[in-house]
Amino acid sequence: MGALLIRDVTLIDGTGSPPRPGARVLVDGARIAAVGGAGLTAPLGTEEIDGHGYFLLPGFFDCHVHFMGEGPDLLGQLLKPPSYLVISALERMRRTLEAGVTTARDLGGTDRGIKMAREEGRIAGPRLQVAVRILSITGGHGDLTFAGSAATVEPHIMEELVDGDGVLAGVRRVIREGADVVKVCTTGGVLSPGDDPRHAHFSPEELLVIAQEARRQGRRLAAHAQGSEGIKNAVRAGWTSIEHGIFLDQEGIDLMLESGTFLVPTLVAPRAVLEARDRGLPVPEWAIEKTKRVLEAHQENIARAHAAGVRIALGTDSGVGPHGQNLRELSLLQEIGMTPLEAIVAGTRHGAEVMGLQEDLGTVETGKLADMVLTDVDPLANLSALVDPDRIRVVIQDGRLMKDLR
Repeated sequence: MGALLIRDVTLIDGTGSPPRPGARVLVDGARIAAVGGAGLTAPLGTEEIDGHGYFLLPGFFDCHVHFMGEGPDLLGQLLKPPSYLVISALERMRRTLEAGVTTARDLGGTDRGIKMAREEGRIAGPRLQVAVRILSITGGHGDLTFAGSAATVEPHIMEELVDGDGVLAGVRRVIREGADVVKVCTTGGVLSPGDDPRHAHFSPEELLVIAQEARRQGRRLAAHAQGSEGIKNAVRAGWTSIEHGIFLDQEGIDLMLESGTFLVPTLVAPRAVLEARDRGLPVPEWAIEKTKRVLEAHQENIARAHAAGVRIALGTDSGVGPHGQNLRELSLLQEIGMTPLEAIVAGTRHGAEVMGLQEDLGTVETGKLADMVLTDVDPLANLSALVDPDRIRVVIQDGRLMKDLR
């Protein structure tokens, strides 16, 4: 990796500051050496990118993906062998990177080996934090057994069922297997056959045991939490982020503000379920009915949380929907009341903060790792256009050109 100068570009640096036309950014190796204006010069032999007519942003974060799946056809995915899922995941990771996402948090399914391969340069994809498996109660969101049916489903690579005295051992198992973040289902969900997204799962006492052990071992915590009681139980136990937050109420909003808990709304996920049905994909009718029941509440409660000042980070739950369209979530955040600049911060600086990477990533500033994207779209005028990966013209990760469509 040599030096790289991006010149005469409009910089949106991810801090929330207004755009800076005519900016220059100098990259030296993996890091940003300097950010300035026309007076910023580069050493002889530096590669240059003419940024005239382009907008430069930090590499985006997706704080909620599942690379081991794609689409809500649960039965179809259960029938695939693990080796097939891994091969498919590699292509999905490349698509995600080329869509402008340079860092992602895989919250169930992807193991430490895929993360290691990416770090060693064997595969291309976002920088990863992984949960390895989702922890769920028996009969909860991670339990794919149909209530009362003769069929049972063996534990899948994406989840592990733990209850009562077994929750401590469950946390320790996923940490032993390389989990950077501990993912727990504190409520039921939409794409699970035998539960209700409004119902709380795990007792407050179980959640405290999980949280204490995760923090003791330096791990962050993510809660699949859709119902109001399960959201509040996770916030009170000290969770880092609430995923989905569909039935978030005012008490929950107040608790999140007091605790500084992040909200990762995944607004695109329920839409992806209905769109898959419309494309003729096999989606169970019970999943369609659940999705229809949550859509309006999801939109309204995330809007209320944003208006109250809850910190929001971008996450898509890609795996429910297609990978590589991650930046669609930006325009959905705009629909619930965010300005385009606020939505960009949700997808950059706030994502880095959720993952504990804010010292190195999330903004275009001197000394940080050189993760950046170059687009020919003015995102403040046409944020929705970023969903098209072809409008992400250049992707830089760790100072390397990973995509160049100039």
